[in-house]
Amino acid sequence: MTTLGYRSLKLLFLFSLVLLLTSCTAGNAQFTPESPAGFFWGLWHGVISVISLIIHIFNENVVVYELDNIGGWYDFGFLLGVVLVWGGGCHASCKSTEKKQNEKEWDEIGDKVEKKVMRKLKAWAEEEETGESDKEWAEIGDKVEKKLKRKIREWAEKD
Repeated sequence: MTTLGYRSLKLLFLFSLVLLLTSCTAGNAQFTPESPAGFFWGLWHGVISVISLIIHIFNENVVVYELDNIGGWYDFGFLLGVVLVWGGGCHASCKSTEKKQNEKEWDEIGDKVEKKVMRKLKAWAEEEETGESDKEWAEIGDKVEKKLKRKIREWAEKD
């Protein structure tokens, strides 16, 4: 099958899926004050809430939330459905395992580079015999160490 054939098949499948999902949206005549929507309908309406919202923009007869419901249990089901689909907002603040591993690797690289530079600086300081005190070399070493750490972090954050 050609690429165009696969695209057409995918588009047809997507259209059918959206049509199937929206056939049970909130706001239809199925629910009345005598037979209100319950927990499971709330769960379903929460799951399809985004699709219902998009359709509601173009069609006033389709609503996101069923007004004829049993109350708290419908609300709980609706919110649970939304959380099941969208993950409860954790995606915005949680770091992925890959990102944590990447940061750990950069920290290890930074530590190795820092130790190597400090060894080279110490060897250089021992070779130099200019008569400067150890206190001055310690101050220079601290400044170099701070600047290197800052530059390595900046470099690592660019990726």
